[in-house]
Amino acid sequence: MASERQPVLRRLVLPELRAWRGERRLAPVFWGYGVGVSLALIVLHATALVRGQILFQQVLIVASAAYTGWILVAIWRCAANAAPLWGMFARWLTIAWALNAAMVLLFLEIELLLRIAGR
Repeated sequence: MASERQPVLRRLVLPELRAWRGERRLAPVFWGYGVGVSLALIVLHATALVRGQILFQQVLIVASAAYTGWILVAIWRCAANAAPLWGMFARWLTIAWALNAAMVLLFLEIELLLRIAGR
């Protein structure tokens, strides 16, 4: 009954809020939100790159940076819900992921700005 009274938007984002707070299991957050959504963003960016959609590429860079910040925090927090070995492994991968994402997004942005300046 209480869930029926919750606003629709809240029910739609409740799993993400629970992941942000570290209240979900690590595996679905890591593989679904982390790997799955990140792969979708990569495919979108590659498609926009091939099609020369500069504005969409810029939007994807910003969205990817924001999403990366969210998912890294969510995985870090949800790692506490896993077996100690998997939690530690997820946290080390999160550190590597953060460094990699920062470098990739920085270089994508530089490349995009150079292409815009060269027009």
